[in-house]
Amino acid sequence: MDISVIGAGYVGLTTSACLAKIGHRVICVDNDSAKIETLIRGKLPIYEPGLKEIIAETVSCGKLTFTTDIKRAIENSIVCFIAVGTPPLETGEPDLTNVEAVARQIAGWMSGYRLIVEKSTVPVQTAKWIRTTVERYNRNQVDFDVACNPEFLREGSAVYDFLHPDRIVIGVENERARNLMEDIYRPLNAPLIITDLASAELIKHASNAFLAMKISFINAISFICEAVGADIAEVAKGIGMDHRIGCQFLNAGIGYGGFCFPKDLKAFIRIAHELGYDFRLLREVEKINEDAKTRFVRKIKNTLWNLKDKTIGILGLSFKPNTDDMRFAPSVDIINALLSEGALIRAYDPQAMENARKILPKVEFCPEPEMVADNADLIAILTEWDSFLKLDWEKIKKRMRIPIIADGRNMLERKFMENLGFIYIGVGR
Repeated sequence: MDISVIGAGYVGLTTSACLAKIGHRVICVDNDSAKIETLIRGKLPIYEPGLKEIIAETVSCGKLTFTTDIKRAIENSIVCFIAVGTPPLETGEPDLTNVEAVARQIAGWMSGYRLIVEKSTVPVQTAKWIRTTVERYNRNQVDFDVACNPEFLREGSAVYDFLHPDRIVIGVENERARNLMEDIYRPLNAPLIITDLASAELIKHASNAFLAMKISFINAISFICEAVGADIAEVAKGIGMDHRIGCQFLNAGIGYGGFCFPKDLKAFIRIAHELGYDFRLLREVEKINEDAKTRFVRKIKNTLWNLKDKTIGILGLSFKPNTDDMRFAPSVDIINALLSEGALIRAYDPQAMENARKILPKVEFCPEPEMVADNADLIAILTEWDSFLKLDWEKIKKRMRIPIIADGRNMLERKFMENLGFIYIGVGR
């Protein structure tokens, strides 16, 4: 099938590559000429495991092309995915001006029937506004349908998530749109949830809100564990073995981050408010997430007494492993809080340091992880990269001024670290 994906950001790029991988002819279009030139040269503007290889493969066989010419993309595709950015406004609601602009362009350039698919994460009833916009600017009265196909891609495993989905959610208005969407995803042989447009939009928001709530819940339990001397790892294990709950997203730590959860949670709270409902539960989820970062900084301060002129090594900067994404990363708030107390920060991350330099100018970045330990009074782990498990912690201890580990992700074994001579500080342990 001939498909255009408008927007070469994280979602658009992954969607384009994976749709081409399963056999479709895909044109990925973006108005950022520098980004498109980078992609044409075979380089990626983001780090995502497996994505570079799929793009190289699908470009070489002619299944995937990149362009800034949205007119050509729309004219040469039957299905147009809208995957542009929806950044948050100061009110918390998403900025949908890019979505509207693309809808207007599709209306102006489509030469025959088109299925317009809402892929960006947007508030409920956005699909209705896309339809209204296309109708208003559809001067040639070309026939079209609107569908909603929310993404559930986890950064760091997005390619796998696309090719092996738990389910594919599709919101449609009629059988024609349903049949096209089924044809697109038939090669994946995955469970399809086909519903109305508004329900599909709400599934995305409700899913992210629930997962954020689960993370904040286990972090709240970790606060209680510390107060009574319990171990959050054991508590989470006991909770997660209940099949009604499950073990995923029950890892206590310094809170969630990334562009998805914080933005979508604020948007959902705002949407509910506009619909006349005060979603107090989600406002508390936000508060607990902020508290997790504040409590972690307080632990470091209480351990070192004062932070002024103390050297703190940071391992991990990205909001989660296997990505270079620094958007809403907990590390940013934690590092800024430590800097405000006069601490000296040395940091390492396997992928995110280039992005981190743009927002953390007062941090010294180290080319090797062991270097953050040099004369450090404490090392804090803020992202659970697997490579940190393989470090020679005995050698690291010798490079430190004081062997203290503040493990914000509970990724190291307390007894092992204490046997090496470290003072170990975890979360809820």
